[in-house]
Amino acid sequence: MITRRRFIALSAAALAAPGYAATRHDWQGVALGAEARLVVSGATDAQARHVFARVVSELAQVEAQFSLYCDSALTRLNRDGRLPYPSVPMLDLFALADQVHRATGGAFDPTVQPLWLAMATGGNLTAGRAAIGWDRVRIAPDEIKLDPGMALTFNGIAQGHAADRIAARMRAEGFGNVLIDMGEVQALGTHPEGGPWRAQVAGPGGDALADLDLQDRALATSSPLGTRIGSGAGHILHPKGLPTRWQTVAISAPMAAVADALSTAACLLDRPAIDSALAAFPGARLEHLS
Repeated sequence: MITRRRFIALSAAALAAPGYAATRHDWQGVALGAEARLVVSGATDAQARHVFARVVSELAQVEAQFSLYCDSALTRLNRDGRLPYPSVPMLDLFALADQVHRATGGAFDPTVQPLWLAMATGGNLTAGRAAIGWDRVRIAPDEIKLDPGMALTFNGIAQGHAADRIAARMRAEGFGNVLIDMGEVQALGTHPEGGPWRAQVAGPGGDALADLDLQDRALATSSPLGTRIGSGAGHILHPKGLPTRWQTVAISAPMAAVADALSTAACLLDRPAIDSALAAFPGARLEHLS
């Protein structure tokens, strides 16, 4: 299956034109369990090596906070039910998750993790559903605490957060024309040959759905059936057990974390509710719905 990451990577590869190929540098790696890529133009070899080392360090910090694939602050919170003195980035992302939760009428809910695990492993679905409830997560500067049996996933927002972190690093290093693909895409500045960067939205079967221009803007695409769990259910779950409404949703916004979370939740919302959620985040807009 061709994923949205592969479509975006193909778009970036097509930019290797003779006029700037000598100043283009690519980095590829893994972030939060998924392939990641960075395309920087206008850097010397030494500058590229320096900035890519900073990227690796930045992503290591994101992994240490939000990964479900290694020991992290999030996995310790899920294991112990409490996390003393959470970091500022973690508190900030919890605050954004809460904002999206409220804007989407509760559709965006990181506490679906126990139900997701139960469906994926053939576990106790009743217990998984009983553990859901974002309003039961207690968040304070000195401690985040969960009720017994609860667990969180930030897979619907953390990749966007990673893209935003890398974008901030690129700006701080003085690079204005960068294409960042951390699963969700952040496009800084313009194509080195002029005009915006190009991205393509793909459906769960790999079919091209839309071509988009991106300039200082992030893009996130969600397809519930792009990943299946358990007996074949889509991986995006409604906290109240309701079915998904859309096959593919693409949303752009100034922040990749916002686009990421909204595209996830929008798969569960009718069109008026999507419009209402978008209105809560200035600059966010619906790019594709099918």
